[in-house]
Amino acid sequence: MRLADVPYSPHFREYAELTDPALLRLADHRLASADPASLAQRVEDPSVPLGERLAAGSVLGLVGDPRLTPVPATRAVDGGDIRRGLPPEEVAAVVARWSHVGVVADWIEKETPDHTVSVPDFWICTYPVTNEQYWKFLTDTGGQSRPTTWYLGAFPWDRSNHPVAGVTAADADAFAEWLSGSTGHPWRLPTEAEWEYAAAGPDRLEFPWGDTFDPALANTRESGLHTTSPVGAFPGGRSPFGVLDLAGNVEEYVQDDYAPYPGGRHVADHLVETMGTYRVARGGSFCRFGDLTRTRRRHGAFPGPLYPVGFRLATSVRP
Repeated sequence: MRLADVPYSPHFREYAELTDPALLRLADHRLASADPASLAQRVEDPSVPLGERLAAGSVLGLVGDPRLTPVPATRAVDGGDIRRGLPPEEVAAVVARWSHVGVVADWIEKETPDHTVSVPDFWICTYPVTNEQYWKFLTDTGGQSRPTTWYLGAFPWDRSNHPVAGVTAADADAFAEWLSGSTGHPWRLPTEAEWEYAAAGPDRLEFPWGDTFDPALANTRESGLHTTSPVGAFPGGRSPFGVLDLAGNVEEYVQDDYAPYPGGRHVADHLVETMGTYRVARGGSFCRFGDLTRTRRRHGAFPGPLYPVGFRLATSVRP
């Protein structure tokens, strides 16, 4: 074979065909410790130890997870005039609380000043988009842009109900457009204000569960897993509106590019220096520290393996 022919040889294709997860399903559910509905309940039961929740979720990834339906499960969020952001005088205290993980003032100043915005009623998905849901999108559309977390581009069948990660903001937008077409319902990414309100609730909580960080309630670097987990496996971190995984597991794109809040300064941190314009990501992840799970924290998909970002969807119309 001539060197010129190498790119056209099947032996040198970067990606193989995507595996159909139906080929790898456990046909006999008796191999599992319980039926899928019972397993799903265990995944989201805070009284069940973490190891058992993860094990139940792992089995669901093999037998099929009943929580992940063609039309995604959502939680209703009543809108109104909401307060978002951080008062400037609180920046120093936040930096001090998280100085042990290297947080600096510039990162937190992006959250300032606090201000009021009007948010209409909306519905936000209970879970982030999963690997299997993204597989369906790729197979339906013939998409070639595979998540960077899929080793050698292969569908991670053993993690089918883990959140997809390692996609671009454009990929997330394309998924929303595809799902809108396939379901006949208008889906989109949440706005930054919607995401923050869904996480913080009307009491403007510091974290989706309250005002004190707890590593047992979110899959962050402090939890010790250092990888994604089945969606919903940290139910103690449920937000006031009943939304799961808004803290930890994977960061999530929103609709908005970074811009300073009204009256705030433009913070040209390492994200701006590297990318210029970037899409905001929220919520923290398994590979980042807990400071990113703060409901006001504004971040982005910094290039490199430490920042695999995913997404969830929202809609302005009742599903």
